Amino acid sequence: RSPPSSLPPPPRNSRLNSMATEAQAQWVLTATGRSPTNIAVIKYWGKRDEALILPVNDSISVTLDPDHLSATTTVAASPAFPSDRMWLNGKEIALSGGRFQSCLREIRKRARDVEDEKRGIKIKKEDWEKLHVHIASYNNFPTAAGLASSAAGFACLVFTLGKLMNVNEDYGELSSIARQGSGSACRSIYGGFVKWCMGKSDDGSDSMAVQLVDESHWDDLVIIIAVVSSKQKETSSTSGMRDTVETSPLLQYRAQTVVPGRILKMEEAIKNRDFESFARLTCADSNQFHAVCLDTSPPIFYMNDTSHRIISLVEKWNHSEGTPQVAYTFDAGPNAVLIARNRKTAALLLQRLLYCFPPQENNLDRCV
Repeated sequence: RSPPSSLPPPPRNSRLNSMATEAQAQWVLTATGRSPTNIAVIKYWGKRDEALILPVNDSISVTLDPDHLSATTTVAASPAFPSDRMWLNGKEIALSGGRFQSCLREIRKRARDVEDEKRGIKIKKEDWEKLHVHIASYNNFPTAAGLASSAAGFACLVFTLGKLMNVNEDYGELSSIARQGSGSACRSIYGGFVKWCMGKSDDGSDSMAVQLVDESHWDDLVIIIAVVSSKQKETSSTSGMRDTVETSPLLQYRAQTVVPGRILKMEEAIKNRDFESFARLTCADSNQFHAVCLDTSPPIFYMNDTSHRIISLVEKWNHSEGTPQVAYTFDAGPNAVLIARNRKTAALLLQRLLYCFPPQENNLDRCV
């Protein structure tokens, strides 16, 4: 997505004249990036540090195909911009929030010299602190509907800002910065299966993502997302996590006792492409995550009756086959992420979904 075409005129008495002449002050330098969303198969829910976004447990996710679910971001810098501004899906949003500012600050801190000889543009690393940026981001899927739009968005923002400012950090460092925008964003820096290591340091320096395997490791898997509702969820992930940490005894048991063992088993299942173990772990962890939400006071309801019917459909099918054919997982929303073991199974799954939940005209909540 291109940045807005109507740009403000350059200030008459620019403080950046040391960088560029009046003629050069009209330049705009841009960079564009795309980041996919990710779906956790071992869930992240609950922070031990709200400001730094440090989780109470490790998590593992699968990164989706960027052609289907991704954020595309264009960042522009120019001496003509009097302030930082951002547009999301064509609508301007405030950049004053602490999470946006953390990402901007950390990338600017790591910026390096940039030179475009053809256009006569030369930016020294210290100049990035004075240059303002315009950011235009677009999601090709519903925002705040439990499909990890913030994960894709902040990962893309950090990656594209780093690209524009010639940042030399590795993906691990970038994931640590993206985490400060949205926890799950750190996992969208990589493709394939990704683990977010919770870390132990109080400053969060060791809380970052690592790639377990790349996207080619287990390419038999097919993921179908049943969009039960594209409406914005009533309880945001941020407030929901906060309430859960404060009120749910089950969360502490989950984080300290259950998840560490599941992480090890899930890593082994992914390494060996063991779908039976993978499916059982994925479904169990999704169900426990939503049990934790129900254990919160007041209880949080992310799934609805249609979500429960999808779970029932998959459980009955898996039981009738004697071994799992499909894994289901639900993030903080009613939409089902269904992982089939191969394309043949995915085709059968789609047939069953369309039979049980036929799309109806003018009713997007029933579309698959």
